[in-house]
Amino acid sequence: MPAAPHHVLLNSTSIELWPAHLLRARGNHDARILAQADWLLRRKRDGRYLAARLPQGLMPLVTRFWREPGVDEALDALARHEAQPTAVPAPLPLHGLHERLDQLGLDADAYADSSGLALEAEPDRLAYAGRDRYRRPLWLTAPAARQWQRMRAAAAAQGVPMDAISGYRSHAYQLGIFERKFARGQTLEQILAVNAAPGYSEHHGGEALDIGAPDEAPAEESFEDSAAFAWLQAHAGDFGFSLSYPRDNPHGIIYEPWHWRYRGA
Repeated sequence: MPAAPHHVLLNSTSIELWPAHLLRARGNHDARILAQADWLLRRKRDGRYLAARLPQGLMPLVTRFWREPGVDEALDALARHEAQPTAVPAPLPLHGLHERLDQLGLDADAYADSSGLALEAEPDRLAYAGRDRYRRPLWLTAPAARQWQRMRAAAAAQGVPMDAISGYRSHAYQLGIFERKFARGQTLEQILAVNAAPGYSEHHGGEALDIGAPDEAPAEESFEDSAAFAWLQAHAGDFGFSLSYPRDNPHGIIYEPWHWRYRGA
């Protein structure tokens, strides 16, 4: 049987280590493995399940698993966590990010100067903050997770329901957004008006949340007319959250009434 459930995501440059009980099985074979596993190694760029840790040891789920980039780094992260489960999270190194930006045809220095956005490192571990609207595990830094849960409960107690649309996103995930939009014919300029470049999204740091109301479409400007938005304007600061991209913000990003960042209570 697996050990007691974990509620932390261990992060490395290429691979995430997920608590197996939080992942969805993608078939009967996955279900049998996840039922026995405590950790599952998941490739960041495409979400592929790479290996599971069972009581009898590590079970590869792909051929040539040991040749996967980042395996040793991921297993070292697991070893460190098990040796010091309460260690303070640290930022991951940013090597490889400039290569990603080059792939987009984007000059990192020029982009940082023109947008005023800060480079956001990914933390090496994140806390489970419940599930989002789509029943996916929501990951944030531990302080942001605690305050999000407190804030949501306080709003609900006043009759104002709200939910999370998304939280932490990796650099690789952000790159995938750009690749999919390029494939649909959008230009780099069009994408950057809506999405920060990989490495520059506040979601990378695990402290940003897209928030919605149950009856509202996600990530739409109409959210500003909801009771949830009015409540956030009045009370989010009490929990350490603030609106990142108001109208006419200096970063050139469209107005995002749904995007809130934890900055410390």
